[in-house]
Amino acid sequence: MSFIRNILKNSRSTKDGNFFLLLNDILGYKVKNDTLYIKAFTHRSMNIKDQKGNAINYERLEFVGDAMLSAVIAAYLFEEVPHGDEGYLTKMRSKIVSREHLNELGKELDLIALVESKIPKHNFGNNIHGNLFEALIGAIYLDKGYTYCEAFINKRVIEPHVDIETLEGRVISYKSLLIEWCQKEKKTFDYNVYEDTGNDNLKHFSVKLSINDKIISKARATSKKKAEEKASKRAFFAFQNEISRAF
Repeated sequence: MSFIRNILKNSRSTKDGNFFLLLNDILGYKVKNDTLYIKAFTHRSMNIKDQKGNAINYERLEFVGDAMLSAVIAAYLFEEVPHGDEGYLTKMRSKIVSREHLNELGKELDLIALVESKIPKHNFGNNIHGNLFEALIGAIYLDKGYTYCEAFINKRVIEPHVDIETLEGRVISYKSLLIEWCQKEKKTFDYNVYEDTGNDNLKHFSVKLSINDKIISKARATSKKKAEEKASKRAFFAFQNEISRAF
């Protein structure tokens, strides 16, 4: 453990003091196992490895944090919504721990200011914020245990951001909702996706969404998934009244 601690601290050089001051302000307590938190904000581009050649970065802590966040939110919903069945609880948890929401939480805490990376921070995608948030939760759990982890999630996620009535009306996937509506109303639908790089440096994809053989919306994004979701959102607002009546 001391070997790993020395590697990680050396990688941050003189930034350690500011790093832990900022971290303690976010957490509200002094950390016990500082190695975990340094690891939680070490990007894979640093290419740091332990004595056995295992990569040292936040990705494994992200896995732990994802599990702990889901567990705490599940327990909260179980107690707060006694009438909710399994499907309802699963859907509500998905809304709270959606990638979009986790990215917002990471930005709110400005976690990217703590990350150590060889990649310029402005080159990161949006998901870095949510990934760091999950890694931080993983570090808290492994450092201080379930009680501290639950308290942090309550303070930073549940108390300021979770409102059951608001969440019930929140859409986390316009594509899923639109497909469900089309199937329920026996409408045909088709996502015609094709590569559309144009003059952009990044690869782009365009999509034409047709319902009952009529083009309803078009969209363009850097991935097929994003393009389909964007087109679905536009189609949703075109049929919002009909969809609302159906559900």
